Amino acid sequence: MNAVANLPDDIDALKAIILAQQEQNTRLEALVAAFKQAMFGRKSEKIDPDQFELALEDIETAIAQVEAEGEANPLVTPTQTATPRKANRGSLPRHLPRIEEVIEPESTLCDCGCERHVIGEDVSERLDIVPAQFRVIVTRRPKYACRSCEGGIVQIPAPAHLIPGGMPTEATVAHVIVSKYADHLPLYRQAQIYSRQGIDLDRSTLAAWVGRAAFELTPVYEALLANLKRSSKLFMDETTAPVLDPGRRETKTGYFWALARDDRPWGGDDPPGVAFTYAPGRSGQYAEDILEGFSGTLQVDGYAGYNRLLKRPAQDVELAYCWAHARRKLHEVAQTGTTPIADEGLKQIANLYRIEKEIRGQNPEARLAARQERSKPIIDDFETWLTTHRARVSAKSPLGEALKYIAKYWDGLTLFLTDGRIEIDNNAVERTIRPIALNRKNALFAGHDAGAQNWAMLATLIETCKLNAIDPHAWMSNTLTAIVNGHKQSRIGELLPWSYDQAV
Repeated sequence: MNAVANLPDDIDALKAIILAQQEQNTRLEALVAAFKQAMFGRKSEKIDPDQFELALEDIETAIAQVEAEGEANPLVTPTQTATPRKANRGSLPRHLPRIEEVIEPESTLCDCGCERHVIGEDVSERLDIVPAQFRVIVTRRPKYACRSCEGGIVQIPAPAHLIPGGMPTEATVAHVIVSKYADHLPLYRQAQIYSRQGIDLDRSTLAAWVGRAAFELTPVYEALLANLKRSSKLFMDETTAPVLDPGRRETKTGYFWALARDDRPWGGDDPPGVAFTYAPGRSGQYAEDILEGFSGTLQVDGYAGYNRLLKRPAQDVELAYCWAHARRKLHEVAQTGTTPIADEGLKQIANLYRIEKEIRGQNPEARLAARQERSKPIIDDFETWLTTHRARVSAKSPLGEALKYIAKYWDGLTLFLTDGRIEIDNNAVERTIRPIALNRKNALFAGHDAGAQNWAMLATLIETCKLNAIDPHAWMSNTLTAIVNGHKQSRIGELLPWSYDQAV
């Protein structure tokens, strides 16, 4: 009888469970659909990759929040999402210090009165993060004098420091630089972080530290740039650098020119690197000045300013152009959905990229042979397709403009068929520019032309460290220490990022 009386309450409880489960499922389904759309749906080429990553982070965070909410609700059965998250188990680096804790039972005495013995154990590892800790290095230099005579006082001279008489160690200055130019934290934000630890450092003080380090690191930057220009195959690109014009109290547009080397796709011996140079404009004269002493193949986009390099008396530079830019022109036309001609061109370019993916990492000879056998027929067909449709399409239409662009740079676009070292596009250097763009978003603009050049120089060293899988902070701290201790200029090559031994 009591069971029958409680039936309405049980039904209400079941209804509540079902409603809660349905609500959670609906929210999760919407989030998973959004996640799939972000991952696999059509994306405009104009989308910023970093904004795309932020979108994924927000969606994944929302999914985890809903799942946690469900786990905390006793009425809801946890739902398995369509995209299981990676657990990252077993991937914690070996070099991290381990702090072990052993959790013992309150008693190891058995019910029979005997002592239990260990037959095994379960071990788990979790990543623990301690917020940045500050410490003070106290250096004492005792003075010694003789009690028996009037001999002189003996004392070890003060060691050399990057900031004479200042408070920071070289590691501290390195941390400030890496935080600003690698982690995109402006100096005033760093000052706020230090203030929470009770350390009052004015932004101008941090700026003075960075300036001194930039001065000391200039020879390393110049040696790195010179090393790159001794290569016979480089990439080049440029990006805007807003700079404050104090006289007009507004910003002007300068440019960071990036010169990059990446021989990894064809197994070259030279390490990857990038050198940024600031210039107040985009004239091709700046590119020519930066490339003084370079001869070989330069891979670029379609900017006409590079053409003056072809007018050198020695004629020692040839320009290879970028298929990614050619593809982008057709992609913009194809987005209208009414241009099967553009779609056909995109398919042919996709076939070229498919071949490039398969031969990446092979030696230049193997790459060249594969291109001659497999890519050249595609290029020949593409050239016929290009000529045919240029004759039929209005030159002033969007499609006509795209075809005109490809035809204009055709010789440079097909240069990769003659040299296994040449890449199909300019993406290697464009990837190195991305951190510059991120820092620009956070800092908005450089305060001065000289400040912009310091930005370019320090970004050069940090990004080259990253290209060589070197910890920028460790390298910069070690390098600044070596410089203040009198490292010889004749051995400057030992300080370049790719020469750094992370084991030291």
